[in-house]
Amino acid sequence: MKLLLTISFDGTDFKGYQVQRNGRTVQAELNRACEELFGKPCDAVGCSRTDSGVHAKMFCVAITEKGRPDLCSSLSAEKAPDALNAHLPDDISVNRAKWVDDGFHPRYAVVSKEYVYRIYNGRYRSPFLDRYSCHCPYGLDADRMNEAASFFEGTHDFRAFMAAGSKIKDTRRHVFSASVSKEGDMILFSVRADGFLYNMVRIMAGTLVDAGTGRIRPEDVKDIIRSGERRRAGKTMPPQGLFLADVEYPKE
Repeated sequence: MKLLLTISFDGTDFKGYQVQRNGRTVQAELNRACEELFGKPCDAVGCSRTDSGVHAKMFCVAITEKGRPDLCSSLSAEKAPDALNAHLPDDISVNRAKWVDDGFHPRYAVVSKEYVYRIYNGRYRSPFLDRYSCHCPYGLDADRMNEAASFFEGTHDFRAFMAAGSKIKDTRRHVFSASVSKEGDMILFSVRADGFLYNMVRIMAGTLVDAGTGRIRPEDVKDIIRSGERRRAGKTMPPQGLFLADVEYPKE
């Protein structure tokens, strides 16, 4: 059996999820904590890769013994979160745990993921929000942004919303929902899809900012998608505004 963890993390001080040589990562911290708890090298396989500075309210990780398809342990799933949190730093928290079959893969079994991009639209930057939102002090029309977001929905080739230089060949994705809402000075872009390309959500958010300022019309999003040209979409927004908010698996 594998131990499936649901975690959250503040991505500010991480170089993303996956282990890298050039900095601190979420996976490395989890591998270390699991080895300390279980007394053997472990492998924490995540549901996604995240960029440096990106956060997660919900992120799923399958724990196995390194070099094996399972984890041999008598630890109950109910006790696992407290036990692991005692070995983890303050910017990672295990919220739930359960035992799953050896064949379960936290990435390939995903039905959909939801991301939220946060834009603080107040006139002056806030030291309390800088780590968890992108500050845009100029006027943004959230209604225009919401209208533009609706054109992302459906199955499309999202090549125009993929980082330049990415080697992914299949760029078609199905977006189940995309919307923009406003809570005070905070503008929230929420998008759920069966998968995402590299920097896709951050480029989508940059395109919506263009719609919000009037630089493009909301309906221009359709033409940008059809063009497949990265240069026609908006800029890649900073990582600190991006949160992985939800991961959905099959009900069974």
